[in-house]
Amino acid sequence: MTFKLVDFGDKSACAGGCPQVIAADGEINSRTPQAFADFVGRHIGSGRLHSIVLLNSQGGQVVAAMELGQAFRRIGAAAVVARVGEGGSGRGGHVLSGRCYSACVYALMGAKKRVSPPQSRVGIHRMFMYEAERRPDMQSNVTRIFATEPLVARLGEYAQMMGVSNELVWKAETVDPDRIHIISAKEMRRWKLASPNF
Repeated sequence: MTFKLVDFGDKSACAGGCPQVIAADGEINSRTPQAFADFVGRHIGSGRLHSIVLLNSQGGQVVAAMELGQAFRRIGAAAVVARVGEGGSGRGGHVLSGRCYSACVYALMGAKKRVSPPQSRVGIHRMFMYEAERRPDMQSNVTRIFATEPLVARLGEYAQMMGVSNELVWKAETVDPDRIHIISAKEMRRWKLASPNF
């Protein structure tokens, strides 16, 4: 996942002093939570940085996503499922619909305020990882491994701690890992995952 600062607002109106938000884009891996903390640490003293993250991700590693969510919560960040268009500015129509799929949902959960605009998409499926096993004939088998019950239970506890219904986790575990279940507005409300606007 990459992070960048984005000027948010009409540059002609704020004379180069526009508020800034963080655009977070890409796959979440084991290095992501520390990379986010380092990024915030480098920019926290600018006086222009607001605790808002534009989140756009296809997913990644579940445990790392939970850690990223906890980092969002520590700084009181609001997360918006959105991305920045060409030009790199939040001005005008440059904030576009985003996606938050798979493990990204667990990062989203951690934000103090969570927003998923109607045109953005949030999707879940059963957790899995690939494990390579080397056979005696030096060939390797790649096997899909599903989450253990303790990890699923831990995710359920994490969801509740972040104010989200753990029903979302149980639903995700029923969705074929080769599909994405797009969370409906009704589910979004029922599970207390996000609102459609600030």
